[in-house]
Amino acid sequence: MSEQEEAGRAHGPGERDEEQWPFFRYPREYPHSARAAREAARDEKIAGHVQRHKARGAQPPRRDRGLSRDEIVSAAIAVADAEGPEAISMRRIAREVGAGAMSLYWHVASKEELLDLMLDAIEAEIEVPEPTGDWRADLGAFAHRTRAALRQHQWAVEFIGTRPPSGPNDVRNLERLLSLLDGIGVDDYGVVMGIFMTVATFVIGAVIREAQEVRFQAEQERVEASMTAEELQAEHERFRGWFEKSGQYPHIARLMKAGIDPDDPATRDERFQFSLDCVLDGVAARIALATREPKARDSHLSG
Repeated sequence: MSEQEEAGRAHGPGERDEEQWPFFRYPREYPHSARAAREAARDEKIAGHVQRHKARGAQPPRRDRGLSRDEIVSAAIAVADAEGPEAISMRRIAREVGAGAMSLYWHVASKEELLDLMLDAIEAEIEVPEPTGDWRADLGAFAHRTRAALRQHQWAVEFIGTRPPSGPNDVRNLERLLSLLDGIGVDDYGVVMGIFMTVATFVIGAVIREAQEVRFQAEQERVEASMTAEELQAEHERFRGWFEKSGQYPHIARLMKAGIDPDDPATRDERFQFSLDCVLDGVAARIALATREPKARDSHLSG
């Protein structure tokens, strides 16, 4: 495998090469509390202890030598998916993988690094497609893959894409993203990045909106579980009737009469695609404008 092919290959969390990927780790701000401060101080102390042992060529305890970074990262993602990122601690993940807390530090230096590895593993799930020459189809595939990953790992919405690339999968995805618009005649990287940020921001907003819909749906189902079908029908008719009789909300009344439920789970994928198409229509217009402007300048200069 060539160096270029190796750089473009998806990496697992256990394959991170600190020499090859020397990215600065920006400390994240966490809620300040006495417990959090004690935990951070303990983590730093244990990490320093393990680093000194590693520097002397020592090996992990025999019972933990089968532990891998992949296993640690997968366990941490599972905990975050179920309970949120605030549930992540080195001690908790050690329990999940059945190892001593100190053993984790032979594979992951800190909670910060663990979170970076978790996010880079999600980037591997997204895997921006190779360019096909059809920028609209490629950006659409990127949007759908990002949506699928963030729906599965909703906690990652708070972190992903908020800082410079910090791992091989993150870097690979950015490089591929930048190549998706090759050959369309736009050389202004401000425009190119603006397009990608527009699509990514739409997807993140859509995922947040869908999560809100799911929460409200669960609340609605809890309330309606104690009502009969007749009571539900009467409540819906009362609701519609109030808007119709008020005469002050004709557009809302017509929306209800049309039977449109903007939060209907059955239309969630269809609504996402419609909105994505609107975004890509706007991108197409912006690309057309960006490719016309240099020609207009050239024409003016030659005249």
